[in-house]
Amino acid sequence: MSRKPIIAANWKMNVTPTEAATYLETFLPLFPAAVASDIVIGASFVTLPKAASLIGPSAAVEIAAQNMSHEANGAFTGETSAAMLLDVGVDYVILGHSERRSLYQECDGVINKKVKATLAAGMKPILCIGETLEERDGGHLETVLRTQLSGSLADITAAQMATVVIAYEPVWAIGTGRTATSEQAQETQAYVRSVLVDLFGSDVAGATRIQYGGSVKPGNAAELIGQPDIDGFLVGGASLDPVSFSEIVKAAL
Repeated sequence: MSRKPIIAANWKMNVTPTEAATYLETFLPLFPAAVASDIVIGASFVTLPKAASLIGPSAAVEIAAQNMSHEANGAFTGETSAAMLLDVGVDYVILGHSERRSLYQECDGVINKKVKATLAAGMKPILCIGETLEERDGGHLETVLRTQLSGSLADITAAQMATVVIAYEPVWAIGTGRTATSEQAQETQAYVRSVLVDLFGSDVAGATRIQYGGSVKPGNAAELIGQPDIDGFLVGGASLDPVSFSEIVKAAL
């Protein structure tokens, strides 16, 4: 089944609104409105309005928030709601990133509430999953990924899965000196798809886009995107430079 690639930049806690303007002035002219991949910029909350205004509604590039509260409104100091994100033009929400799981102790139940709130608001979740080095070396890769998927997608319907993107992050390959080969990445992505078959059936699993998020760079992007179950990338460090990120996007065109 043919799946449209989706290449997303996760700027994390980088790139001010002023810096975003400089970045996008370089990046946006490289890609016309009609491209073969979906291109997404994941900016911080304070940078989202500036980025959205520069990109505009008709460009090839869409906007992602890096997190979101599952609460609609109320006394939740420091949180950001779906309505707020919609108001500034957000299309996607990155949820369950490994840093949110490890640094802020977000569990699958909380992430599941956020996925549901994102879908209810008409935005598209990018759901992150992935195992640590200890989990992988201990032989728990499959158990961890299946648990994260089933928990984070609990009570999500097959119809709702049409707008859900899965991002597999091998946490063990980030900052450890160990890197995943394209074969290792493909093997795990294929396993993720097999879990989706169990949860939603083969049609949904075959249509769901699964990104790879393990230290993607211009030098390995083409080989990775050539794997049958890698449908795009969630790019961290390499997305902070517009030229570098553009080269990764071009590898998927």
